[in-house]
Amino acid sequence: MAAAAERTDELVREYLLFRGFTAALKQLDAEIKADREKGFRVDKIVDQLQQFVQSYDLAALRDYWNYLDRRLFSRLEDVYRPTVNKLKTSLFRYYLIHTVQTGRNDKAQEFFLKQASELQNQAEWKDWFVLPFLPAPDSNPTFATYFSRQWADTFIVSLHNFLSVLFQCMPVPVILNFEAECLRSSLIQEENESLRHKLFALQAESSRMKKEELEVEQAVVHHKLPAYVANMDRLGDSELAMTCSQRSTAHSLQSRGGFLSSFLSQSKKGPSRPAHPTGASPTQTGSMLLGKKEPTNHQSAKGKEGTVSCKDGKSHFSGLVAGESSSLQQRQKRLQEHGKERKELLSKGTFQGQSAEKKTDISTAETEPCSELHAEQAETSTKMPTSSAEAVGVRQEQPFIVLSQEEYGEHHSSIMYCRVDCSGRRVASLDVDGVIKVWSFNPIMQTKASSISKSPLLSLEWATKRDRLLLLGSGVGTVRLYDTEAKKNLCEISIDEDMPRILSLACSPSGASFVCSAAAQSPISHMDFSAVSSGGKSMNQVPGKLLLWDTKTMKQQLQFSLEPEPIAINCTAFNHNGNLLVTGAADGIVRLFDMQQHECAMSWKAHDGEVYSVEFSYDENTVYSIGEDGKFIQWNIHRSGLKVSEYDLPSEATGPFVLSGYSGYKQVQFPRGRLFAFDSEGNYMLTCSSTGGVIFKLNGEEKVLESCLSLGGHRAPVVTVDWSTAMDCGTCLTASMDGKIKLTTLLAQKS
Repeated sequence: MAAAAERTDELVREYLLFRGFTAALKQLDAEIKADREKGFRVDKIVDQLQQFVQSYDLAALRDYWNYLDRRLFSRLEDVYRPTVNKLKTSLFRYYLIHTVQTGRNDKAQEFFLKQASELQNQAEWKDWFVLPFLPAPDSNPTFATYFSRQWADTFIVSLHNFLSVLFQCMPVPVILNFEAECLRSSLIQEENESLRHKLFALQAESSRMKKEELEVEQAVVHHKLPAYVANMDRLGDSELAMTCSQRSTAHSLQSRGGFLSSFLSQSKKGPSRPAHPTGASPTQTGSMLLGKKEPTNHQSAKGKEGTVSCKDGKSHFSGLVAGESSSLQQRQKRLQEHGKERKELLSKGTFQGQSAEKKTDISTAETEPCSELHAEQAETSTKMPTSSAEAVGVRQEQPFIVLSQEEYGEHHSSIMYCRVDCSGRRVASLDVDGVIKVWSFNPIMQTKASSISKSPLLSLEWATKRDRLLLLGSGVGTVRLYDTEAKKNLCEISIDEDMPRILSLACSPSGASFVCSAAAQSPISHMDFSAVSSGGKSMNQVPGKLLLWDTKTMKQQLQFSLEPEPIAINCTAFNHNGNLLVTGAADGIVRLFDMQQHECAMSWKAHDGEVYSVEFSYDENTVYSIGEDGKFIQWNIHRSGLKVSEYDLPSEATGPFVLSGYSGYKQVQFPRGRLFAFDSEGNYMLTCSSTGGVIFKLNGEEKVLESCLSLGGHRAPVVTVDWSTAMDCGTCLTASMDGKIKLTTLLAQKS
């Protein structure tokens, strides 16, 4: 309620100022300043009562309590009256105990003189009139309890809770309900957005399944064999010759696929009397790949007509028998022998490419080309599983589905930092011109606050507990605390004049403190391309400091020791509970600090050149680092310098980043913000590239990172990334040198 009242006061003040009612505005400000209800702030009311007790102002204490009684307590139901009376009695006893503890017995006697008429008839005060005259009241059994710290704390907490519940339950005017309406509207919008994402995911899944079904249907049609080919291995010699002679009439069926084209081209060149195949036919192999079973029963002809098991082959063979009645007996004999051979081979379960037996009436010249024919058939059959699997649509499942990609284009120069707050609802972005933008993207992309810094800004970080606050580090040795809702600077502190560059800021998860990295001026300009092109390295090889500051008081708590020598710290990151801090420095050393002992627990040489970005892994047993040498390395934090895995990254993922233009123009930017980010389970990593973000799968067993998804969408090199997993759908941010920020919403595929 206090927040709603404060917000309403601001709106009324803004309205009066807009209407020009200056007199009413002055009167409003005066009354707000003298407000005895303290804007319904319970802590301020309790502080006011304690202030009267500390100053022994009995009259003001009585008057203020009577005001609260008339204004608030009198509206309560009668059932709560005993509670109010008990709190009043405890408040006066709290005042008396304070006067005795501080040795002001005169104030205690004054209390009883002024309150005697009111208290003498109350049973609970019967034993208290002797209190000022006891030599050691704190050891008296009647009063010992009230002199304990526990009783005083219990009373203050009880009073605080009572007032809080009172303000929460009291009826409020309609104008104060707007905050609840805004919250309800916001929740409805979030629910709608979540449902919209689920709908998109279902639509994408439905489209994918339809596409796969279509591919399967096409694959089945693609590998369907014509009747005269499907039963060709079961025909006799003359049937094969006649079938080949009738290909001109069957050519209208147009064979499809590599298997048929190779088979039919060889049948043109092959002899009219091929040897009997003894292995599994290509037709059976293709049928098994397509998941179909084909009957293999072969019946020997007992009458004058021969039969074949397959229906298409049967009809075809019947026509052939009618055309070749003169050689019917020979065909029946050959079919019987053929059937026996096939049954023997199938019973053994072996597949052979060529029969070892040869008929006595087949010459060597006839056998060799037929062997070539079957060899090509066998080779084509071995190639079939791959093509068949591809046609059926067996492919690796993508780990993420891209639901949407939006662009934020309010910046007009290269982005340095782009970070999502803890709630996952707002983004803070900073460009090289010192322009700060705070914007939301759910349900719509909207700029909430905008600011331009007169001094150059080098670092940015969200405060963790009050996520409306931003920490901004400048290039002139100052750190600012910026309120994104009030759109103003709350305070500005000076760090060190000798080390004016604030390179990195990191707020602890508890929100009680933050670390600040300050460094001396660099001898190389950030935009000096000649230093890069000539092989110059380690532009931050200058002295630096790592400091711990209190967030509430904005005062320095301590300075960390940097061994072997003070050096510029480029990047910092806390673990989930703030007990560990990992840093990467310009000397290539990664340092791990114990934040309970406030000392460096271990350090090791990680990279040749500067360390650009560091992060804890998902299980926090390792840390990852990216350096100037283009390496992406995973380190074990339980054993100093133990390398778990190492990968080479392209220069476009590690920097320096180069944007080329017309007439040889080149803009160079050294890494500043986060160069990589992890998904919610730490299995995938988002990095920079020249055209957008790239998601890699992290697998310690592989020596090469596996690229899973390219987000794309950028025309300039991406210089910093972030991956928010606060919402149901993961949100990837990629910011580039042309000032464009792409916001890609992903849905994880659950395996």
